Amino acid sequence: NNKVDRQEFATGLTECGVSLTKQELDAIFNYFDKNKDGCVDFEEFLTGIRGKPNARRQAMIDKAFLKFDRDGNGVVDVNDIRGVYNASLHPKVRKGQMTEQEVFEEFLSNFNDRNNNGKIERPEF
Repeated sequence: NNKVDRQEFATGLTECGVSLTKQELDAIFNYFDKNKDGCVDFEEFLTGIRGKPNARRQAMIDKAFLKFDRDGNGVVDVNDIRGVYNASLHPKVRKGQMTEQEVFEEFLSNFNDRNNNGKIERPEF
């Protein structure tokens, strides 16, 4: 489910050789669990590790979003991405290992559609 609960989080740290007291574990887990649902999802983990983007990185993110948002409606959808990403040029398509549709779907899976509505809104991007 792309989430880990407190026990899975603790187990992962222990398996990596990190030994923490219960207080330390609670503090670290709570730091990552931004939405306080009792789990740490991939996005929360990345945000916790990377932190919020600085001004330069945010400018690059904004520029990328605008490139994908072909119709300028503030939302990136499948049609916008099809207009920017040409799966036929992918090496696995050229070698006959994957179809264009398979490559395109794999590419789409990299986007974080949190609410599963088929559209990437600015905060999700």
